[in-house]
Amino acid sequence: MFTLIFLAALVVMVLTKLWLASRQIRHVARHRGAVPDRFADTITLSAHQKAADYTIARTKLSMIEVLTGAAVLVGFTMLGGLHALNQFWLQVFDGGGYFYGVALVASVALIGGLFDLPFSLYGQFVIEQRFGFNKMTFGLWLADLAKMAVVATVLGLPLLLAVLWLMDQAGTYWWLYAWLLWVGFSLLLQVIVPTFIAPLFNRFEPLADDSLRERIEALLRKCGFASKGLFVMDGSKRSAHGNAYFTGFGAAKRIVFFDTLLARLDGEEVEAVLAHELGHFKRRHVAKMMAVTFALSLVFLAVLGWLATREWFYTDLGVLPNFTTSNDALALVLFFLALPVFTFILGPLASQSSRKHEFEADEFAAHQTNAGHLVSALVKLYKDNASTLTPDPVYSAFYYSHPPAAQRIDRLLSYA
Repeated sequence: MFTLIFLAALVVMVLTKLWLASRQIRHVARHRGAVPDRFADTITLSAHQKAADYTIARTKLSMIEVLTGAAVLVGFTMLGGLHALNQFWLQVFDGGGYFYGVALVASVALIGGLFDLPFSLYGQFVIEQRFGFNKMTFGLWLADLAKMAVVATVLGLPLLLAVLWLMDQAGTYWWLYAWLLWVGFSLLLQVIVPTFIAPLFNRFEPLADDSLRERIEALLRKCGFASKGLFVMDGSKRSAHGNAYFTGFGAAKRIVFFDTLLARLDGEEVEAVLAHELGHFKRRHVAKMMAVTFALSLVFLAVLGWLATREWFYTDLGVLPNFTTSNDALALVLFFLALPVFTFILGPLASQSSRKHEFEADEFAAHQTNAGHLVSALVKLYKDNASTLTPDPVYSAFYYSHPPAAQRIDRLLSYA
């Protein structure tokens, strides 16, 4: 019975994603020929058409990714790929143990990653290159890949071993202790990522522009916000896209600007963008999202704790459970392979919540700075990042974490 439920959910997910993507492609292509009236004075037709072509190219690639991901998932489950891997590692490690569990999880992650690599390469060196955004060399891409693998191993291996130990030793409520471990680990990452991990990939230098720094520090004082520093990141060595963000929390909070962003915006626009980011903190959006994430992870781990003891959970997904050794690692892998099929429907709710937060942060920025400056900054970013001004309404409602350009700017102008 669960086999039919799983396959039906998978088909619904794949068809929905393909339908949404096809809607996006048709809608963007249909409006490619004219700049929307709202942007007619600020966006040229050639820039509008570039954004349309870029959006269509990325969306077409995503459709192939959806089909490939579904095929890989079926290969792991219904076609016996995970069962074969499980039997192989059981023989290698003579019937089980923690190293068997680590090997099983790592091999599934590695195989999934190998299927993702062609899409990463094509996206970076074909699509991004075609539209003038790629600044990476192939050597830098390989170096990043190697660094990410090392970081994932250094951080992920101890966490995985700890979870497998809890599953084996902590009894019926192991999932509760695993959840507490996960919460602690996630909070720790908020401290170590900006300080130790991010510098492995990019160079961070203190903001050198004295007038801009004074403007920003005045805004921070006005908003009652303290940070560990203002930094400029060399994003231009990888991409022509621009951005700004906050990272960390408590004493580890940092404000980071891409060098590409500072090159495009004037001081008033940078201040307005920063005020928007400050709005997320002042409205406690980060804390709210983390609380929701932690609550959902507790529910998922509790469900895993129940499913791990059900034989049908394994057999109905194409895997024969272990009868002479622990099923902990097998249950862990199988659950997280199948989970996205059933949580796909939560995507629009998360997107809607995120868009609500963006509107709230815009409102905060409009009251702390000049709404017109944020509008002009956004228009420049839409143009420079080739963001389509005419997304399909259904697609954007399902996927977009930020409001579509016209909605966002209309709301900002109403604040002004």
